[in-house]
Amino acid sequence: MPSYSLGSHDLAAKTIRGLAMDAVQKANSGHPGMPMGTADIAVVLWTQYLKHNPKDPKWPDRDRFVLSAGHGSTLLYSLLHLSGYALSLDDLKQFRQWNSITPGHPEFHLTPGVETTTGPLGQGVANAVGMALAERWLAERFNRPGFSVVDHTTYAIAGDGDMMEGISHEACSLAGHLGLGKLILFYDDNGITIDGSTDLSFSEDVLARFEAYGWHTIEVDGHNVMEILAAIAQAKEIDDQPSLIACQTHIGYGSPNRQDTSKVHGSPLGDAELRLTKEALGIPVEPAFFVPDGVREFMSRSGLAGAEQQAEWESMMERYAQAHPKLAALYRRSMGGQLPDNWDEILPKFEVGKSIATRASSGIALNAIAPHVPQLLGGSADLTGSNLTDLKGESALDLEDFSGRYIHFGIREHGMGGILNGMFLHGGIRPYGGTFLVFSDYMRPSVRLAALMGLPVIYVFTHDSIGLGEDGPTHQPVEHLMALRTIPNLTVIRPAEAGETALAWKSALENLDGPTALALTRQGLPTWEPVKVKDAGKGGYILSDAPNPQAILIGTGSEAHIALKAQSLLAEKGVAARVVSMPSWELFDKQSAEYREMVLPSAITARVSIEAGITFGWERYLGTEGRAIGLDHFGASAPFETLYQEFGITAEAVAEAALAVLK
Repeated sequence: MPSYSLGSHDLAAKTIRGLAMDAVQKANSGHPGMPMGTADIAVVLWTQYLKHNPKDPKWPDRDRFVLSAGHGSTLLYSLLHLSGYALSLDDLKQFRQWNSITPGHPEFHLTPGVETTTGPLGQGVANAVGMALAERWLAERFNRPGFSVVDHTTYAIAGDGDMMEGISHEACSLAGHLGLGKLILFYDDNGITIDGSTDLSFSEDVLARFEAYGWHTIEVDGHNVMEILAAIAQAKEIDDQPSLIACQTHIGYGSPNRQDTSKVHGSPLGDAELRLTKEALGIPVEPAFFVPDGVREFMSRSGLAGAEQQAEWESMMERYAQAHPKLAALYRRSMGGQLPDNWDEILPKFEVGKSIATRASSGIALNAIAPHVPQLLGGSADLTGSNLTDLKGESALDLEDFSGRYIHFGIREHGMGGILNGMFLHGGIRPYGGTFLVFSDYMRPSVRLAALMGLPVIYVFTHDSIGLGEDGPTHQPVEHLMALRTIPNLTVIRPAEAGETALAWKSALENLDGPTALALTRQGLPTWEPVKVKDAGKGGYILSDAPNPQAILIGTGSEAHIALKAQSLLAEKGVAARVVSMPSWELFDKQSAEYREMVLPSAITARVSIEAGITFGWERYLGTEGRAIGLDHFGASAPFETLYQEFGITAEAVAEAALAVLK
């Protein structure tokens, strides 16, 4: 166990408590109790164990630290400031204010040293599992005797709320199954939530639960420095199990009247209690945001050591490049997220006229792309045979062999979403995950956070409509396309046939600013000539035109084929109609105004959309005179051909609607 100055520790922990109280008090908003309760844990970790370099927060082989209990953000901001990151005392004073880098909950991309956006409870736990999974997978691929290219630990602090949320159960179950030994989770066991004591709703044995998951567990006094030191040292010795360190703490530690109460959870202490608490802790009442001499020096020791470790790592990487040039090149390519530029050669060609479900053409495209994108790693939530997300010739990673390129996530959609985010946040991996579109509801919070953080995660959502047929309304995603479209920065692509699907994968991989959701059919669809779909990557394009069109028919996915049939019916009645395939609203909206006007001329107001889902939202393209053919109710159990006919999702209905708006 490393030598440790208890006096320096005590002063640093008091300083963090004082900074947290002052920041929340000045903002008149925030959560002071958690930082006050976990300061001892954090100081031990950050000064004695955490491998990091504040001068280079993105050093690839740094340890990762995740504050899953993101409401306690002032803990993280204080740690970053005192350790030497580019976060000043003035930044702390701007906590929760407009245009500051210290928002109410930590945000990735915004604050140096923040590894992920947390706040929705349990998400950080799942992210940490994803980071640990990524570390182990990359280590398996790139480490060689004498060269520890990837060798770091993921730490996370979680509270009672994290433990209650379902996503943490899903993610931690998988972490135990996979034996992620470089994952250490601190459980801030303070027994208090917003409503009061956890006894109101939470009485399970958390350690027994984690032991059942396959975790190594330790229980300590969260304010006993020597116990914390010993627990972390013990956890780091365990390489075949993740570790849970349950730390019994006092929320609002030091507050004479609010310690161990819900009052200190989510509200400022107030002037009187703030003064009493500082006096009880031995912190000067004035000035606010006081940092005693020596604290920054003490807190920055680990970072200075990390700078030396990084220099040694970089020297080792130079030797690694000489000893293993191909592996070193692959490592650089993976960490840089390099994509191929010869897409025309890579993307598969499909037989024109052949009927193939877009989930099947997606699987073919994925397998064609994967050899050229070695950082691609993903899996399915127990629907591999339905999502067709497996990589042919590649093994699935497991306890015995972690080098495979496929993950069996199990029936854990929400956990999978959070883990995928953590995998990308770690670096070196381009993650994808599959499930049915209807179960996007189960993982929506993770999808939303991926969009918020701008993470280019790819979701393979199959069985995209009533077209899945007999499974019935519980599995038919009537409202899900539109629901996903409402998430800012999420690109939704619903391709109409095999060629569009291959181009959808290209678009998804080239989208580096946010996640992409592919909505794919169960039923077979005829394949069009490649020249017809060449502009599918623009989100919307003219699929079939007519001289001087009087009406525009807009279809997505399987319904684009129905629009083509409606075009023929209208032609028989002497009405010229243009058919636009629109696989992605988001991609189409990014095109130039000139292009969008060319595809959807404003002069043609007679417009009809057709999509086997709710019609709400289509007015943005239809205007006030257009008609939307869709399904504004739940589906039913029957063969899909019957459902389309009974629910009026037909070419005849589209043609009639076009004629009606032309009158």
